Amino acid sequence: MSHSRNLEFMFEISSLRNVERGWRQHLGVDCANDLEHTIRVAWMALMIARSEGVTNEEKILKMALVHDMAETRTSDHSYVQKVYVQADEEKAADHLFEGTTIANMREVLAEYDARQSMEAKIVKDADNLDIDLELKELAETGHKLPEKWKTFRRKIRDEKLYTNTAQEMWDEFQTADVHSWHFKANKWVKIPKAGL
Repeated sequence: MSHSRNLEFMFEISSLRNVERGWRQHLGVDCANDLEHTIRVAWMALMIARSEGVTNEEKILKMALVHDMAETRTSDHSYVQKVYVQADEEKAADHLFEGTTIANMREVLAEYDARQSMEAKIVKDADNLDIDLELKELAETGHKLPEKWKTFRRKIRDEKLYTNTAQEMWDEFQTADVHSWHFKANKWVKIPKAGL
């Protein structure tokens, strides 16, 4: 059995690190690429699923991993570009998975796109919330766009998030400290005798 299509798929996955988020054009600053975004979406979706009592973590993780995979072929279009460009993500996904040993992941992506299952709704919530995390990080650097987007992002919170957990997380993001994790994890806190 040849693994050539599987290897091609692996090389294609690595190309996601070169796919910039479409809205980077409008921000004009460094932000997560598609591959970095996917990793955080997977972790956040898992957290939301556990908070919501959804136990099919395998499906959650699979959906999170594939939710933007077609963008290796279509790129990521921003909220402005999507007004003018219609990407054929279904065709791209068909071609992407075709001939691989994981071709059935196309079905997982189709379920995600349909947004009918609780797992799909959770992954979409994580996808939306990752933007708010990114904006919080940008605000910490002094960028003014997060404040300008506040009303728009509130609308996303109120009208587009499916789960109570995602709405609660969004609310907590508003006052969260981007740096609290490393302040609490530094050697002066963890090793009381450090520096003596």
